[in-house]
Amino acid sequence: MEGNLSLVGYGLATIGPAIAVGLIFAAYINGVARQPEARNLLQPIAILGFALAEALAIFALVLYFVKGA
Repeated sequence: MEGNLSLVGYGLATIGPAIAVGLIFAAYINGVARQPEARNLLQPIAILGFALAEALAIFALVLYFVKGA
């Protein structure tokens, strides 16, 4: 039963980063639509935010394998 609960926990842990990635790129698209000349400034910030959000999901996956599997 522990393995199944760990898998559910990992699934729940990926909801946060998924929402974060959506919000990051929604804000990026909104910012570029309002000010196209700011694209070069906003793009690295969006990519950094994406990387940090995905790092949380990868960290959750590692913890799943260390603890659950």
